[in-house]
Amino acid sequence: MPEKTRVSVDVEGRTLSLSSLEKVLYPRTGTTKGEVLNYYARIAPVMLPHLADRAVTRIRWPHGVEDMSFFEKNIPGGTPSWVRTVKVPTTGSRTASKEDGTLTFPIVDDLATLTWLVNLAALELHVHQWTVGRNGRPRNADRLVIDLDPGEPAGLHECCRVALLVREALADKGLEAKPVTSGSKGLHLYADLPRRLPSDESTALAKEVAEALQKEHGSLVTAAMTKAKRPGKVFLDWSQNSGSKTTISPYSLRGRERPWVATPVTWDEVEAGAEDEEALGQFRYDEVLARVEEHGDLFAS
Repeated sequence: MPEKTRVSVDVEGRTLSLSSLEKVLYPRTGTTKGEVLNYYARIAPVMLPHLADRAVTRIRWPHGVEDMSFFEKNIPGGTPSWVRTVKVPTTGSRTASKEDGTLTFPIVDDLATLTWLVNLAALELHVHQWTVGRNGRPRNADRLVIDLDPGEPAGLHECCRVALLVREALADKGLEAKPVTSGSKGLHLYADLPRRLPSDESTALAKEVAEALQKEHGSLVTAAMTKAKRPGKVFLDWSQNSGSKTTISPYSLRGRERPWVATPVTWDEVEAGAEDEEALGQFRYDEVLARVEEHGDLFAS
């Protein structure tokens, strides 16, 4: 077998050893690990604010997206001492510390930490809706999220139609929704909370919205966790506000057949997608870089 390449680089004063840059991680498009690292380096200025102060769960594809992947919450062995971390109490996790029952998550506040994780083939970066305070402890949730997940034959077109309903329902509660494509099949809608809420309260709020829309638009919407009730409908997943659950970060790649990205979009784009099935699709990483170059972070606008 050919010897694996390894390159030493300086990232914001940290020396990192990057390996196997030529390895193809997305076989259908031939996208290499080097190209993935380049994407994350270029998107970092707008992505890092969405990761800052949040514990990060990773999904890693060491041999590419057509091979096995695995979730990783705890920091792995060999984690650099300069990586910021947070210990989070947990129950029922086989990877929790035997001493204190905690998981130790990385926090991605800088390009060096982001590059280090991506070099480990962490294509997907998932975060909680709560942040970590200056004392190193988890705080209450500062935002609410509802995941619009279509059940076949429903798709992104139906998600756009439902997103407009969710936007109105959240506005009635004084919350402004921001749309992000999931990079997979659907949409995520975020809303900043005017005051931080315990995760059980933000979950209850999201569930209330979802169940009210199910009651009013039952032919198109379901709030039920049972998968058998989802075909042809858009499932409003309110549960990702739970303190233990995560959502893919805006601007993260997805480990799908193509290098799609969870992409902030405008409401004009969502409205167009509700009218025309072909008007809105998932975005590749090169398209996202072009969008950011032209418009900046649409999530922040």
